[in-house]
Amino acid sequence: MNTNFIKKAVLAATLIGSSAAVFAQSTSTDTVARFEKRSFRTWSIGLNGGLLTPYTIFNGENNGDFRKPQEKWGYGGYIKKQILPSFGIQADFLAGKVQGIRANSLPTGSVAQENSAFTSRIDWSASLSGNFTVANLSLNHKRSALSPYLTAGAGYMSSSANVRNVPAGASTDYNENWFIPVGAGFKIGLSRVVNIDLGYAVYFMKTNNFDGVRSGGNDKFSYAHAGIEIALGKKNSSQLQNFSAIAAIREESAAESADLRKMLLMAEQARLRDQEQYMKDLGDDDMDGVANKFDKCAGTPTGTTVDGAGCPIKVPAPVIREKVIITEADRKVVGEAIKNLEFELGKATIKERSYETLNRVASLLKEKNFSLKLAGHTDNTGSMALNLALSKDRAEAVKAYLVGQGANASTIEATGYGPNQPIATNKTAAGRQQNRRVEFSLF
Repeated sequence: MNTNFIKKAVLAATLIGSSAAVFAQSTSTDTVARFEKRSFRTWSIGLNGGLLTPYTIFNGENNGDFRKPQEKWGYGGYIKKQILPSFGIQADFLAGKVQGIRANSLPTGSVAQENSAFTSRIDWSASLSGNFTVANLSLNHKRSALSPYLTAGAGYMSSSANVRNVPAGASTDYNENWFIPVGAGFKIGLSRVVNIDLGYAVYFMKTNNFDGVRSGGNDKFSYAHAGIEIALGKKNSSQLQNFSAIAAIREESAAESADLRKMLLMAEQARLRDQEQYMKDLGDDDMDGVANKFDKCAGTPTGTTVDGAGCPIKVPAPVIREKVIITEADRKVVGEAIKNLEFELGKATIKERSYETLNRVASLLKEKNFSLKLAGHTDNTGSMALNLALSKDRAEAVKAYLVGQGANASTIEATGYGPNQPIATNKTAAGRQQNRRVEFSLF
């Protein structure tokens, strides 16, 4: 075999492989939505050309009908269907000539041996093989630049042999015979569409007369080829044979994780802003007993008597009043107000159906001049700061409503205790419902 040709072929393959590796690393990512079903290029066609020779890796110069092989050009093509990333079915075509000289049946070094030769012409050859691709296990690149493969199958061939100066041989017309092709090679991915295909295959003939000389064993020959493969399919789809699912999942998971971290950061920032606003709303900058959120007259001087809206009111002259006794009927009015008091979920907005019983409490306060303490409570769901704010807001909302119905703001005290004074367990829904309350205390 021509060693100079082999050296040149190896050098060319090395240069192509290096450029393809750089290309594969710089290729843009697939334009497919995250974690969605992908479409792949599973059909491909290939054309190749190379050297046909009776010499194979399984035999030497003395193991065959002819001592010295002659390299002849052959050509072929194939259609392939990739079924799995590591397996496909391939239909091949091959044609060309196989030639050798110096028949081993003649004395070594004789003139007769020097003048002996054979040429077998492959008219056509068709085979069906399984193509086993080494799976792409890259963690960083979804499309492998280098895909080694193995092939094996069965085929049928039409060939003829022309034998010269070999007493033990005879030329033949075209004969059809079965053969078994076994090969190996690798593909260099230049893009989603194009691969360079470099391979070597040995064809085991099911006849001992392929070269026109009948011998004890069946004949064989080899085909070393280089070619191009074109993958068919949708635009921007990757080839199934060199796609790494591991790298794709890693890339998509990293992007998903980054988005989730960003969303969590934004949610935490929003929570801190809301908490700051709640604390600001529940403060009492002018110390008049009305929270900033409900104070309509901010900045009143210290000691000023204000109404439920935080606005100054005229304080009547002190009146000595008789001690008023709280009756069971009075407690019943307050109890019904507590039982019927409802707020919007997670808010300090009193529902309209609670107005009737609260109106009775307001009338009671005006009629008997009672003082009233409002204590807001929550369960332990959520943060301490938010629960304290909500309980205070709800107590202040009840006070504002009663004052709006004519009750004296100075006789009503509103306090929020959050989850700090539970009356039932917070481990059950029923217990948490009991803990979410506003208590009314007459005195």
